[in-house]
Amino acid sequence: MSEETIGELPQKEETIGEAPQKQETQLPPITDPKMLHLFFDPPGTLRLTVGEDWGAYSYAVVRLYQAAPLSLPNQYFSLQDGKGEEIGMVKCLDEFDSASQPVVQEEIRRRYLTATIQQIITVKTEFGITYWTVQTDRGERDFVVQSLSDSCIWLSETHILLIDVDGNRFEIPNRNALDEQSQTQLAVVL
Repeated sequence: MSEETIGELPQKEETIGEAPQKQETQLPPITDPKMLHLFFDPPGTLRLTVGEDWGAYSYAVVRLYQAAPLSLPNQYFSLQDGKGEEIGMVKCLDEFDSASQPVVQEEIRRRYLTATIQQIITVKTEFGITYWTVQTDRGERDFVVQSLSDSCIWLSETHILLIDVDGNRFEIPNRNALDEQSQTQLAVVL
């Protein structure tokens, strides 16, 4: 050591009660959806790797949502990380790379699973709660709707979406196409 460095060494300041601040990595915005590679690993867990330009940055958990899954299918996909922060928005399914497109379709199918009501077997309302027994394209189902004013969405004059207390979706694509008994029961509760 030279004479200039002899003496007091700078003291490290200690702060009691404060946790060290984690420096956040600022990732550039996604400018090309083709740089996104979506895949399931393990099966059922959606993951994302972002292309070579970013050094193949990966997200361990990714959630995929659509802005308007019923009125604009295959458009406006929001990718979010495990904390619910948006990674990016992709305008159209065709903008994803060819390997990611089937993964996107499967994830959207799972997230927005909707049973189509083919027949209303029974429906009754008690104290604002509606109890349904219906025949769907997935078999007979019983479900409960808490408030029809909040959980019955009219997509058109004849197209109805019902959301039950568990968040399951039941769709009547055309109420006029239902059998007469089903239409009568539906008219009583709506």
